[in-house]
Amino acid sequence: MQPKKIKLVDSAYLKILWDDGVEESVNLKDLRRHCPCATCAAERDKQGKKYIPLFTESQVRVRSISQVGNYAIQIIWQDGHNTGIYEYKFLRNFQPAGK
Repeated sequence: MQPKKIKLVDSAYLKILWDDGVEESVNLKDLRRHCPCATCAAERDKQGKKYIPLFTESQVRVRSISQVGNYAIQIIWQDGHNTGIYEYKFLRNFQPAGK
């Protein structure tokens, strides 16, 4: 599964058009909350299942998005966080808890 187009919408969502014609919108706050990098994953594990990270506005605003090979994108957040590599499989199946 590959995205044909990824676009920021209102600085709040990633709109992804997949190669099978499905179009999805992913909330940036949810995406940052579930950042797949090792640092964020360790923090979630350390804090436990009831941990709800709170973010400032700069932590959920995107500075840039770049493609990583043919399998993922890297989001650089406005606060400088840049270690999350969001694989296309992760994005396609992304369902934040409670939704």
